[in-house]
Amino acid sequence: MRPAFAVGLVFAGCCSNVIFLELLARKHPGCGNIVTFAQFLFIAVEGFLFEADLGRKHPAIPIRYYAIMVTMFFTVSVVNNYALNLHIAMPLHMIFRSGSLIANMILGIIILKKRYSVFKYASIALVSVGIFICTFMSAKQVTSQSSSSENDGFQAFAWWFLGIGALTFALLMSARMGIFQETLYKQFGKHAKEALFYNHALPLPGFIFLASDIYDHAVLFNNSELYQVPVVGVVVPIMWFYLLMNVITQYVCIRGVFILTTECASLTVTLVVTLRKFVRALEAVRLTSPSFCTQTEASPSALGSGVSSHHYLSSACVQFQKLYNFCLV
Repeated sequence: MRPAFAVGLVFAGCCSNVIFLELLARKHPGCGNIVTFAQFLFIAVEGFLFEADLGRKHPAIPIRYYAIMVTMFFTVSVVNNYALNLHIAMPLHMIFRSGSLIANMILGIIILKKRYSVFKYASIALVSVGIFICTFMSAKQVTSQSSSSENDGFQAFAWWFLGIGALTFALLMSARMGIFQETLYKQFGKHAKEALFYNHALPLPGFIFLASDIYDHAVLFNNSELYQVPVVGVVVPIMWFYLLMNVITQYVCIRGVFILTTECASLTVTLVVTLRKFVRALEAVRLTSPSFCTQTEASPSALGSGVSSHHYLSSACVQFQKLYNFCLV
């Protein structure tokens, strides 16, 4: 029951979160830092009050292990974001990150000595095919869009190749982090809320380096048009309302993910997160790059088939794909 509830939280929270993130980014495209800071601060304060009991409760898992997880998470986030500056298209970026299934399975075999059924290997193979098609067509697009000069074309391709390397590194690091969490919970027990708190509280000092940008966007939010909140009747700047709803829905989503990490194996958690990314990747391909969509139309299909063929999630994936297609009509 708990895993099913967690999956529901992930999809309900993440899918509604995207709506408010889009509303924020449409008005202020550079608001990512204030959104991330607000999400981390909300989850950290909630955890400090209700999980850490105002600091009186000692963590069941030593802080040093949480520090390792936070370092891994920070590294993955920075590398993934930087890859966008290396001629990596957003649809490719999202689809490539869905390859965490492959990385998780490979590291699970190497580190945890796991063995999987032939059916699961076939599922992951389909995902691999989807990513290969998308990557190959993206490489052709980079070279064709670059200057006719041979040197410029080679330079663009070199930067793209470096971006693929960065995404691959982030993919393996993310999978290693999932396996690290799985081994921690086996050793110290299940502590989803505690992990949620420390993984968001420990990185907060890092936002000092982004204070100027966060303050500038706070001023912009204050100057946005006023909006009367339904039911409550309070009047607030509309951007702050969007931010509040984004933070709440993100909390619901991330809470579901952390519950899953304590209830399921890392591969199953990765499957759920990949299914969520799959839907968002389809939307990114459809909206941001029609030509890219035409060239790589087989890629999302292979990704979706690979994910949905996993026996834990087959029915959920089919129903969610139907819902997604209905929403696009």
